[in-house]
Amino acid sequence: MPRATFPAAARLHRPSEFAAALSGRRIARGAFFVVTAHSRPPVDAEPSMVHCARLGLIMAKRFAHHASTRNALKRVVREAFRSIRLELPAQDFVVRLNKRITSLSLTELKKAARLEADAHFLRALKS
Repeated sequence: MPRATFPAAARLHRPSEFAAALSGRRIARGAFFVVTAHSRPPVDAEPSMVHCARLGLIMAKRFAHHASTRNALKRVVREAFRSIRLELPAQDFVVRLNKRITSLSLTELKKAARLEADAHFLRALKS
């Protein structure tokens, strides 16, 4: 049974990778996040990572002013992605924060964000 880890090969790193993924189709929109996905062409890379879903995160400062809030949201989305990564299709996913974060406690925000992220990735799994 493969481990549900989050290696560097499962992340988007370059601006060109983010731009390509953002040019894909929007697969989900919720209270906090917009998720876009883009199928990538097969490349001659490491065979174990060719069919791997990859994640990119965009948490704008204008929507979450505090760095602790942005970092907590990133951790929550990464954990949701990590838990289902092996089941997702080989696409590049970008999760963007699209709404100003209201005055919620950090615990409430994390719970709400995890529910939404799980729902978005399940929807990506079905589509």
